[in-house]
Amino acid sequence: MPSRVRAADRGSLRADQFQSGDPYELSHGHLISCAPTGGSGSGPNRLGASVLGWDPKVKEAGVDTGYEPVPDVLRAPDVAIGNVPNKPGWVKGVPALAIEYADVGQDERKLEEKIRDLLAYGTRFLWVVRLAGPRRVEVHERGKKTKTVFPGAFLSAPGVLQNPVLVEALYDQDEAQRATLRNLLQRAGYEDLDAVLAAGRREGLQEGLEKGIQEGLEKGIQEGLEKGRIAALLTLLDARGLRVGKDAREQIEGCTRLDQLDKWIRRAATIRKTSELFEDS
Repeated sequence: MPSRVRAADRGSLRADQFQSGDPYELSHGHLISCAPTGGSGSGPNRLGASVLGWDPKVKEAGVDTGYEPVPDVLRAPDVAIGNVPNKPGWVKGVPALAIEYADVGQDERKLEEKIRDLLAYGTRFLWVVRLAGPRRVEVHERGKKTKTVFPGAFLSAPGVLQNPVLVEALYDQDEAQRATLRNLLQRAGYEDLDAVLAAGRREGLQEGLEKGIQEGLEKGIQEGLEKGRIAALLTLLDARGLRVGKDAREQIEGCTRLDQLDKWIRRAATIRKTSELFEDS
């Protein structure tokens, strides 16, 4: 149900009077100025979009997406999950899940209006991540009492997300990387990193056993274990979207030390680019 605002209280402005990039939102025809995000807020925005956007159940996600549920309302949540079509112009309706990051200087009145507008027009879950003061997330659902979730606990959005989200994953880089990696692996058909390693080892052991029958069991198993780790490492890098160039691939495939391959596999879970894999090798 849309929020009930008397005709006399509605402003005259409409969403079609604004363009992408304009620093404004609208609430029932009234202009709302949106200041640029500060450094301490922009980083977490990126992390939240990565963690939620790669959840296996999510098909569409966006950052600062403009929503026009009715002509005189225009809202752009920091992170939007669901209903983010790849089309020009404002998006009709609202996202299923929205995240707002509240940092130092947050205008609480404007935030309350934004929450009210999004929930009124159909957003199922709205999470406010508090970056000032004790870290916490306020969970808003229409018709339910607001609840606060603290670090160490998980957030859930049934029907929207497959996986629960650790509160810290919405603002801490290490936790966000772990959650994003899990989601990427699940999208590739693996439950987690252990499953990737197990699959690689099984593949390598099978190949090693087959080869061992012909060339000697011990040598074949050793080579199979090497190939299994190499396969696991390359699979992990691919799942994380890290490009493996010719030189890097040759260095990985030419490695015969199991301890070195294990070290690279552990490092591959957190690096940002493939070149970091070989630092201090």
